[in-house]
Amino acid sequence: MKRSLSTPAFISCALFLLCSYDKSKKESSDLNDKLANPYDVIIVPGVPYQDPSLKMVLKARMLWANFLFKKGFTKNIIFSGSAVYTPYIEGKMMKIYADSLGIPCANTFAEEEAEHSTENIFYSVKMARELGFKRIALATDHYQAILLKGYIKKKFPDVELITICYKNINMKSELPKIDAESAYTDLFVSLAERENKLKRFKGTMGKNIIETIKDSSFYGRVPLIVKN
Repeated sequence: MKRSLSTPAFISCALFLLCSYDKSKKESSDLNDKLANPYDVIIVPGVPYQDPSLKMVLKARMLWANFLFKKGFTKNIIFSGSAVYTPYIEGKMMKIYADSLGIPCANTFAEEEAEHSTENIFYSVKMARELGFKRIALATDHYQAILLKGYIKKKFPDVELITICYKNINMKSELPKIDAESAYTDLFVSLAERENKLKRFKGTMGKNIIETIKDSSFYGRVPLIVKN
């Protein structure tokens, strides 16, 4: 199923470019200081596969994840995302890219439930805790980091942000060709068909996540996920 480039998607892509390239220049000088101690795991939010409008975003996140792992800044990577706007499970698809980039498969994990950016954090932190990882960071572009900063500060204050430093990746390079069929799902129905704009906005703001039952297994609470 193809999805045309909507006005919000175009704006998001434009803001991604503006925020990312400008701020990466300002922050590149202190990268090594910020990442002096390796993270147990980084979370890399998903991007729809085969969506031309988001090809650059996918490339940037994959190259950044590859750089952070190869340079020893993280020991593991969680790629997060369900089949949201295309019939490919984003977490699985990005893990396949990681394998093709030479990252050992034993060090990469696919989170397959998240349908919104806030859920990328929520489900991935849950997975990380279950795997025994303690030092966690979100690795993404500046635009998404700006959107998620408040949510992370409120819900997961110990999760750090590592925004892409473009001088350390080569955006002119191409990602390797992959066979993504193992990430394909026949059960796909686009989120745009399942939720109206208001519900999708609420999901983006984390309103689909309800944490109510107290338990020490996950930040003192057991998550209840409610899909409207």
